Amino acid sequence: MRVPACLVLAACLGACSPSSPSDPPRQSPSFAASFSREAVAADHPLASAAGAEILAKGGNAVDAAVATSFALSVVRPFSCGIGGGGFMIIALRNDPSRGTLTTAINYRETAPAGIRPNTYADLDAKGVTPDPSRFGGAAVATPGTVRGLLHALERYGSMSRREVLAPAIRLAEQGFAADSAFVRAAKDDVLPEFVKNPALKARFPLVWDRFTKQGRVAVGDVIRLPEQARALRLIADLGDDAFYTGDIAHAIVRAVAADGGVLTLEDLRDYSVRESPPIAVAFRGKRLYTMPPPSSGGVVVAQVLGTLDARPDLLGPTFDNPRTIHALAEVWKHSFADRARFLADPAFAPVPLDRLLDPREFARRAALVRPDAVLPLDQYGLALPRAAAFLPDDHGTSHLSVIDRHGSAVACTETINLIYGSWLDVPEFGFVLNNEMDDFLTRPGAANAFGLTQAEVNLPEPGKRPLSSMTPSILTGPGDIPEIVAGASGGPRIISGTLQSILKMVVWNQSAADAVASPRFHHQWQPDRLDLEPGLNDDVVVGPLRSWGQNPAKTGQVGDVQVIRRDLKKGVLEAASDPRKGGMPAGR
Repeated sequence: MRVPACLVLAACLGACSPSSPSDPPRQSPSFAASFSREAVAADHPLASAAGAEILAKGGNAVDAAVATSFALSVVRPFSCGIGGGGFMIIALRNDPSRGTLTTAINYRETAPAGIRPNTYADLDAKGVTPDPSRFGGAAVATPGTVRGLLHALERYGSMSRREVLAPAIRLAEQGFAADSAFVRAAKDDVLPEFVKNPALKARFPLVWDRFTKQGRVAVGDVIRLPEQARALRLIADLGDDAFYTGDIAHAIVRAVAADGGVLTLEDLRDYSVRESPPIAVAFRGKRLYTMPPPSSGGVVVAQVLGTLDARPDLLGPTFDNPRTIHALAEVWKHSFADRARFLADPAFAPVPLDRLLDPREFARRAALVRPDAVLPLDQYGLALPRAAAFLPDDHGTSHLSVIDRHGSAVACTETINLIYGSWLDVPEFGFVLNNEMDDFLTRPGAANAFGLTQAEVNLPEPGKRPLSSMTPSILTGPGDIPEIVAGASGGPRIISGTLQSILKMVVWNQSAADAVASPRFHHQWQPDRLDLEPGLNDDVVVGPLRSWGQNPAKTGQVGDVQVIRRDLKKGVLEAASDPRKGGMPAGR
């Protein structure tokens, strides 16, 4: 069935997005808006509207974030969902029921107990299935999203499961219109694999028949997921037992086993959420709260901001000035070199976090930045021995940002790893499972799906969590009140996109809309290439960068960012959902 996308969107926004005559009018462009009380910015309008609905009913920022995430599971199935995992930063401020606190919640997927360091080499030798760490049952890690979201809701929310899951259940039952991002994921990222290997069509029917509509999906096509609505109702009624020990758990294990995987009921039952203090670092009189390992993004963002704070003269009068770009690229190279060499799941490998976040190290590397030259690649990063490694991308990823009427905030980034994860669906319940196992070093000495190799510190082990680029971040101002909530999707470019949006708002006082929409760039140490989005790759920028030793190159896009910025002068919340992915904020 096809209906005009605008009609479905308007109907759902009318049902989900609160408004009143006193609300400030929506601003142009459509991907950004200002609100006087509370806001949600997600990468799909219906997900933002779901969170805004919960805020309007009296929920706090955590309630809204959980509702938004479950809605994203329905409307962004190629990016995230209940078959995946994620990270959440919570900053509650004078919450009526929970008080004031800041915490980091880690519900990253874990390797099943049946996985060994040589599992994928053995599967390759047997030739059972191509790319077993990317497609199908062997690629699936134990999902953490449901337990993580309900952990957050029970400890820091104020509403019931049934209340916060209601918008997602409604979307799954009534359906949603495929937008351009949905169609692009199907036709650009998925369809070529089906063409190359037609046997995948019968193996992965939910992706082939429902999501790509056998290669013919178009903008405006209505996608319904009544099976996932059933799963969400069970979770609303029974809590995480429904997913980790009940009917959904049994269906997951059946689907994985039938496709050659080793995930068991015990893996699901024993999955645990980790909670810890977030990384905190000062920048320009503000404080950044971000995710500790196994997030690599939190460490990189904290290092970059700390280094820039140690030497403010590195940044020029404008963001798009070639000297600013050069200086930032040099600082990033240090942090991405550290990311590649030292970061891993701290429960399984020592991570020198104190050294990596030492202000003396920030000052040392700031002094190394030269205005007109680069360093040899082996001179970037912390001077400690560790074999160089390159970490994979999280392509199937989504971020949401929330600020509520109390001033509390949530930054939440979630993933299923690649587009549509493993492509393996749980047929009784209408969702796909992650392929997070490809984020490990699955074949020593061989490259992963992105042509990247890793160090043995990231070999898979039972219960281990793969490293991630996800970077949910909250920046606070006077009184430790959240002023900026930011995060992104897009592999290592998550880090670059999040960083640049924060810098544009703090250093150059850009609006949320300008910070999200304006061109970005990316450098990750190796390969030694400075990727520039359109708008930054003209001769005025490229010429000087090349003369200073950078290797500029054109690129499509650097992350998809969702931010909320508190404008203290105007007394409003500016919210922006990256136009690169077609999101729209909601609030009142």
